[in-house]
Amino acid sequence: MDFAFTEEQEILRKMAHDLLAKEFPKTLVREMEEDPIGFRPDIWKKMAELGWMGLIIPEEYGGSSCGFVDLIVLLEEMGRACLISPFFSTAICSFLLLDAGSEEQKREWLPKIASGEKIFTLVLTEPSARYDASGIYTKATEDKDGYIINGTKLFVHDAQVVDYFLCVARTNFWSPPEEGITIFLVDAKSQGIKTIPLPTIADDKQNEILFEGVMVPEGNVVGGLNAGWQAVKKTLDRAAVAKCAEMIGGADWTVENCVAYAKERTQFDKPIGSFGIIQHYLAEMWAEIGHAKRLVYYAGWLIEQGLPCSKESAMAKARMSEVYRHCTRMGVQIFGGIGTTREHDMGLYYRRARQALSLFGTPDFCREKVACEMGF
Repeated sequence: MDFAFTEEQEILRKMAHDLLAKEFPKTLVREMEEDPIGFRPDIWKKMAELGWMGLIIPEEYGGSSCGFVDLIVLLEEMGRACLISPFFSTAICSFLLLDAGSEEQKREWLPKIASGEKIFTLVLTEPSARYDASGIYTKATEDKDGYIINGTKLFVHDAQVVDYFLCVARTNFWSPPEEGITIFLVDAKSQGIKTIPLPTIADDKQNEILFEGVMVPEGNVVGGLNAGWQAVKKTLDRAAVAKCAEMIGGADWTVENCVAYAKERTQFDKPIGSFGIIQHYLAEMWAEIGHAKRLVYYAGWLIEQGLPCSKESAMAKARMSEVYRHCTRMGVQIFGGIGTTREHDMGLYYRRARQALSLFGTPDFCREKVACEMGF
């Protein structure tokens, strides 16, 4: 199998690299980490003008009809730049709308996402922090005017800036877990919604969302009553691989900068890269990233071909999470203690690697998922 990128994908990579290097320097990353909103409309507008919001959206809905591998290319550069934006949140909601939305909903919302006019996020996880249907306890009950949602959601990214939520709620508590889940399109400014910022190691703008009697019209059901979980499950497979792509970008940055530092930094009148232990560190990091990349690219290729990928997605997420964490830990070893500080760029990647480990499934959760796919 050929994992080489096409000429068009390499052009996309260079364009993304150049724009993010110019518009999103590390000084701005640190400023946005401290900013409770953490959103730059001017950069968002430039990203939208380049067509990034509509990359995976079909042309008939205002997008570019590109494939999942194109998204991987873009996300690698975003991970390399430590981008803070609601791009990832909106992209995975695009997948969910494409899979489960009615034709009317697609024509209403996808062009607005593609143009950058509307920003979405997935509201899924709860205090159990599980990524399976049994972890959904937020309740949506039928009312004469639609549905009323009550419950608590945790670890919701970018809720402080989005226009709409795709909220996953339980509408039947008596059926098997996967058969009682419904997706609701919810205006983020609806009465009864309370957003509470959560402190995280990566300052990546996660929130707790309280739903207290939030009214949702019947027409805002996405994918049918009690029939939402299969679409959510498919989206989670894609989100896990997409998160891996971000991690590849961060891991590549780590190795490249460690190599440069090892050639520049001297001890005992020799570059530290001349010592065997440093060479072994770097060789191991490079080899592990290469192996993990192939798992990620294969899972991405399956997604692009429309083939089942639950097992491959979980394998890629488990491996890439551990490789990224290991590489940033080794990066700190090479740079020394300063590598863990907020003043040094290495610290940005060190913290993001630890945060990304749990998103869309920890390595243990992913291994359990692979075991299930194997029939255990």
